[in-house]
Amino acid sequence: MPKKTLSPTEIYKYLPKTNCKECGEENCMAFATKLVNREASLDKCSPLLTDAYKESYKALWEMLKPPVKEVALGSDGNVVKIGGKLVMYRHELTYVNPTAIAIDVSDDMPEDELIKRVKEIESFSYDYIGQKLKLDLIAVRSALNDAKAFGLVVKKVSSITNLPLILCSLDPNIIEAGLIEASSRRPLIYAATKDNWKEMAELSLMYKCPLAVFSPNDLKMLKSLVKTLKEYGVEDLVLDPGTFWNGLSETINNFTMIRRSACKEEDEFLGLPLIGVPATVWMEPDEIPEVTIWKEACLSSMLITRYADALIMHSFEGWSLLPLIILRQNLYTDPRKPVAVESGLKAFGSPNEASPVLATSNFALTYYTVASDIEAGKVNCYLIVVDTEGLSVESAIAGRKLTAEKVAEALKGSGVESKVNHKTLIIPGRASRISGEIEELTGWKVLVGPMDSSGIPKFLQEKWQKTT
Repeated sequence: MPKKTLSPTEIYKYLPKTNCKECGEENCMAFATKLVNREASLDKCSPLLTDAYKESYKALWEMLKPPVKEVALGSDGNVVKIGGKLVMYRHELTYVNPTAIAIDVSDDMPEDELIKRVKEIESFSYDYIGQKLKLDLIAVRSALNDAKAFGLVVKKVSSITNLPLILCSLDPNIIEAGLIEASSRRPLIYAATKDNWKEMAELSLMYKCPLAVFSPNDLKMLKSLVKTLKEYGVEDLVLDPGTFWNGLSETINNFTMIRRSACKEEDEFLGLPLIGVPATVWMEPDEIPEVTIWKEACLSSMLITRYADALIMHSFEGWSLLPLIILRQNLYTDPRKPVAVESGLKAFGSPNEASPVLATSNFALTYYTVASDIEAGKVNCYLIVVDTEGLSVESAIAGRKLTAEKVAEALKGSGVESKVNHKTLIIPGRASRISGEIEELTGWKVLVGPMDSSGIPKFLQEKWQKTT
């Protein structure tokens, strides 16, 4: 059964109790509260890292360690961490370590095609509300079943990308050929089975690489293999219970039951990262390639929402990958905190002393929508981003997070008064109710702008020119 819920008092007993503030909190009790809420980590407490508190650190680590072990793939600053989950459901606490997505390459690809695909995987990027979304891994797959060919492809891939690797084959000899070329990269070995577990375990220990355990649709065997491998000395393990399109309900059920066993029952043999392989849909492709790509995208989305910590995919179409990386990003944001941008003064275009000054909230979606509309309209202006604790304008007004006082404070702190020769501020239409208060507090004239930021260019053309 799971441990009882921790309280800050229990954590506080093991802290130095010096109230040194090195962790950034006012006192040790505040830090203990942050630890319980998983808003801080033990390494933030400098005294706790000294020999004097070695035993306390161990005790706290045991109390706070996640039910799902964290496993690191890669090396030399190019590390992807998977697992480390603390809870089963997102509303309980923030998910950590977003699902790592790997795209496969194989040893039967022509060299020019291989190089092109690797470079495209590495350069894949999408800007989403201020965050750069990328792919994480490259899975090198043995298609020729030839150790020499596999080793050469792993060597080539290692020479042209720094992305962490997954080496895919059930033949230990082929895997070793790849490890010889990439052992310093600490790739994930995929995979150990009931037939090859000993040889794969020896490779994992020899080259100090994490190992995936594969037991399709047999959780009892999967758990048995994990227990055997742990007793053999392999600690960094990743679980693959099998991924099937024809058998989708069993696939989702297996992933769910494994994560439930880890989070609700604290089963140490199942408390490991999960890897899914949506690329299996290509084993029986549809006559229409787009249908197979759609199947892979659907399967991937279900696995992301059902606890997969890593995925191996084959298709590299933008229309299938973009929804997946956005879904992943949305799932792995903190449900307790809205996505926010840094407050302060932003300049668009080439503003001068006669340029308009606008204000908005620091909710990321609001800010980037406003910024996009300003840029689309080719408007030269200043934009004051008010700290509304990540709330949109309408919500911030209702919750008193966007007030005349906050606008006045942001206006003064921005230094915009020294940049323009006027004292006119344009506020969002949804903040019209505080326009009079802002004028009284700041001495600035307030213009109530459009309800929607798409109307900013037209508003400035009609109203700002008349005002100036």
